[in-house]
Amino acid sequence: MVDSQSRQPSILQAIIPITLLIVLLYVSVQLYGSDSSYGANQIALILAASVAIIIGLLNGQSWKELEKGIVEGISLAMGAMLILLMVGALIGAWILAGTVPTMIYYGLQVLSPEYFYVASTVICAVVSLSIGSSWTTAGTIGISLIVIAESLGLDPAITAGAIISGAYFGDKMSPLSDTTNLAPAITGTDLFTHIRHMVWTTLPSLIIAMIIFTVIGLRQDPSETALGLQDTLKLIDDNFNVSIWSLVPLLAVFIMAFKKVPAVATILAGALLGCLFAVLLQGNVIEKFVNNPELSTAAVYISGIWTSLFSGFSISTGVEAFDGLLSRGGMSSMLNTIWLIICAMTFGAAMEKTGLLQKLVHSIIGMAKSTGSLIGSVLLTCIGMNLIASDQYIAIVLPGRMYRAEFKRRGLDAKNLSRTLEDAGTITSPLIPWNTCGAYMAGTLGVATGAYWIYCFFNLINPIVSFIYGLINFKITKVADA
Repeated sequence: MVDSQSRQPSILQAIIPITLLIVLLYVSVQLYGSDSSYGANQIALILAASVAIIIGLLNGQSWKELEKGIVEGISLAMGAMLILLMVGALIGAWILAGTVPTMIYYGLQVLSPEYFYVASTVICAVVSLSIGSSWTTAGTIGISLIVIAESLGLDPAITAGAIISGAYFGDKMSPLSDTTNLAPAITGTDLFTHIRHMVWTTLPSLIIAMIIFTVIGLRQDPSETALGLQDTLKLIDDNFNVSIWSLVPLLAVFIMAFKKVPAVATILAGALLGCLFAVLLQGNVIEKFVNNPELSTAAVYISGIWTSLFSGFSISTGVEAFDGLLSRGGMSSMLNTIWLIICAMTFGAAMEKTGLLQKLVHSIIGMAKSTGSLIGSVLLTCIGMNLIASDQYIAIVLPGRMYRAEFKRRGLDAKNLSRTLEDAGTITSPLIPWNTCGAYMAGTLGVATGAYWIYCFFNLINPIVSFIYGLINFKITKVADA
């Protein structure tokens, strides 16, 4: 925020870094295609942040206060970055422990290709609703569903869209979710009033998404893969000890998440349990993985577990397609995603600290005359915050603070605002590659945000439904009616 001794930025100044970022990201994609998130996008974000900083300096702010604001902005994402590291460790440990192979083994026998996408949506919705976390859902069940899809010759991008659609429905509607508690707290409404009001926009959006996934599934023609179903099952059976006990780490994570244990602690505990069950159940797997007969048994086990945590699991069976499915994970696999988050948060913090972000938001509020345009303004502001500030919490908190007084002045119940904040702030965050949520989903599921976002039907439909409700004044509660 600009201090009283600095000049207030103009709307032109606010637009310049945004325009530059859009141009640079476009050039990045044109030059590097799907590889643009491996460095080129990061440079685009840093260059745009540099322009915002220069504008702040020209308006009288000091480098010291701008630097402090950027460091504080990056610190807001430290929790997300720690979770990413823990998820990387969890993936490596769970493959080594046979947890992921066991889920794949049973999933291949239960899930049919025709209904796989819609089934994935429902499974993730139920899991996320029960534990209140889209990230935990994607980092556990989601990983296995992606691998199952690849085994069945299905499109990983569509699968990722189905996983994210279901996970964000459950996250949005669960009283255990942090964003579901945050939105009503910011606007001053009751949690369960907020959830009941969200049903009107959220449930129709999920139903429409499920219909689309069903149609896609029924009309698809699974591509031929190097592995048939029976070949995949046999390879898993030959290389892992498939056991119901391998699923104990998964159950433990769900119980801890349901009990509201912090995410970092929950996922770290899941990874460590994976290490324990790898030792108990997968001794032969560890020995093949380490492949060093000169080491003692204890040293082999330590080396295998340690390696799976920092660089992931790898397998070499001679069947390239199968090896590719299960060679993944490790903290190191998340480092590029963390780099992207740091650069994105730098840009967002620079825009906020220089006052450019607030200037854009206030300009949008001034154009909202009717109830429909006000709802639309909130939706656009939340999406803009996800694009600029790169964090879903900022996309809920900042618009919530700025629009709260306007909703009150117009006699609109606060639950309308809290619902709208979630309809765009929470929902659109995984659709943006440099947003913490988009970076997390891409890093965890192994599918680029640019590839899966078009298939996140629930996330795309929900803001549209919310805007239509605002336009026709449907389920928009006045204070007198509350």
